[in-house]
Amino acid sequence: MNNKTLIENLRCIPDFPQKGINFRDVTTLFKNPECLRIMVDELYEIYKDKGITKIVGIESRGFVLASALAIRLNAGVVLCRKPGKLPAETVQESYTKEYGSDTIEIHKDAITSDDVVLLHDDLLATGGTMKAAYNLVQKFSPKQTYVNFIIEITDEGLHGRDLFKDVTEVSTLITV
Repeated sequence: MNNKTLIENLRCIPDFPQKGINFRDVTTLFKNPECLRIMVDELYEIYKDKGITKIVGIESRGFVLASALAIRLNAGVVLCRKPGKLPAETVQESYTKEYGSDTIEIHKDAITSDDVVLLHDDLLATGGTMKAAYNLVQKFSPKQTYVNFIIEITDEGLHGRDLFKDVTEVSTLITV
């Protein structure tokens, strides 16, 4: 995809959050109405015929496009959050990150076996958080699960996409 307008409006912050990391800041895409429209339109074209019934947004930047796209696809939104943020009974998945471990959760009644689920987050780098979210969603045995990111980072030797190559379809709007 690599839409020129999206690439031109994507802010890169060197050495954040630590030296050697080039942080891709999607907030510049969210604040620009043209970029927001382009992203939603492109996502809609990818998923309009997939039968999506639920979009799982990964905390917190994943909530933005999950909600906007859900309106276009007539789908529900499920929030995937860190522990203690959701008020009802939850299902959890713990995972290891490059600097420790973490846990994510969604409401126990958020997804059914009749759902076709799209998991969405802003950035694919190592893929650890999304793989945990994917595993979490699979506990509900949905009909189908898809994975999407705004940005995929490949220029730093990262291969997060490989975590999904044998399990589901992955799409990204921008590859850097």
